[in-house]
Amino acid sequence: MDFAFDARTEELRGKLLAFMDEHVYPAEAVAEEQRAALADPWDTPPVVEELKAEARRRGLWNVFLPDAEYGAGLTNVQYAPLAEITGRSPQLAPTALNCAAPDTGNMEVLAQFGTEEQRKRWLHPLLAGEIRSAFAMTEPEVASSDATNIETRIERDGDDYVITGRKWYISGAMNPRCEIFIVMGKTDPEGADPRRQQSMVLVPRDTPGVGIRRAMRVYGYEDHYHGGHAEVVFDGVRVPAANIVGEEGGGFAIAQARLGPGRIHHCMRLIGMAERAIELMCRRAADRTAFGKPLAAQGVVQEWIADSRVAVEQLRLLVLKTAWLMDTVGNRGAHTEIQAIKIATPRTVADIIDRAVQLHGAGGVGQDFPLAELWAAARTLRLADGPDEVHQRSLARRELKRYR
Repeated sequence: MDFAFDARTEELRGKLLAFMDEHVYPAEAVAEEQRAALADPWDTPPVVEELKAEARRRGLWNVFLPDAEYGAGLTNVQYAPLAEITGRSPQLAPTALNCAAPDTGNMEVLAQFGTEEQRKRWLHPLLAGEIRSAFAMTEPEVASSDATNIETRIERDGDDYVITGRKWYISGAMNPRCEIFIVMGKTDPEGADPRRQQSMVLVPRDTPGVGIRRAMRVYGYEDHYHGGHAEVVFDGVRVPAANIVGEEGGGFAIAQARLGPGRIHHCMRLIGMAERAIELMCRRAADRTAFGKPLAAQGVVQEWIADSRVAVEQLRLLVLKTAWLMDTVGNRGAHTEIQAIKIATPRTVADIIDRAVQLHGAGGVGQDFPLAELWAAARTLRLADGPDEVHQRSLARRELKRYR
């Protein structure tokens, strides 16, 4: 990447690039070996804790948080090139920097909407990397892309709330270090305003009635490094009323505030994933011969590489524009661009990774290269944080409004 960023960003980029070369990439194979030997497959390989300690020592910790009280105080434009670098090793690097979803979004929610007691009890241990968390929104029985469909109930009973519902694909919930859920449900299901029916409440994992039913696979992968994606049942779970996040009826607005940064963070990392795929594609093309000449000399391979480079540069500019708008006019002012990158980036990056898979032949779909897992992650992000079609619908309606 040839962009010139401010001095602080360039310094952090230099530190992070060195950290990746010296520690993260060498740890990928080590982590796989260690994970296979763990008594609990959902536990964290020891090398990950070593990476976290080294990242803290190098000043590469919590760089995602724009709030200088809790994080590095970077703008979105400053964080963008760092998140891109971590996307080159998405299983290890974000966790090593304490910048992995869903903890990042949960920390942002607690920093922005949590009470002082909630921050002390949950935010501070998350910032220290001592615990993990999960965000429980998606449900199996309804189209959760429309948050007004959520069926989980959060009912007031004296000084408590009682939560009843079933969630799935709850990222991070399988990790034994996951100690807190932010649960979205309805406190006012019959309310006149469908966007004021939902609330969020903090539910400790060990609360009676919380049941982890099973791990949900994603294209056959269980994503052990990020704590999996669980089906979770809340069966009459009782928590103090003080566990409400923000106010009753504020769940929809909090979700939107949480998802805006989350969407751009995903897109930043996706660009790094694409860069890793292009690098692997070029190395493979240079090393392999077919039909009497190197793969790199084959016209179709050259087209794949050229088209991939053009696409990545276009995406990066769009993501940086979006980051700049979020910094200057806020998430609401950048709404169109946030939706545009959410539509374009996972789709385009999945195509780039698919070309790299094709160039690697059988190796591309196996475990000796990261491509299959990278593709599964990119394809999944066309659903996560809102499916493409929801963003296309909203963006088109906003565009058409200008002509009415």
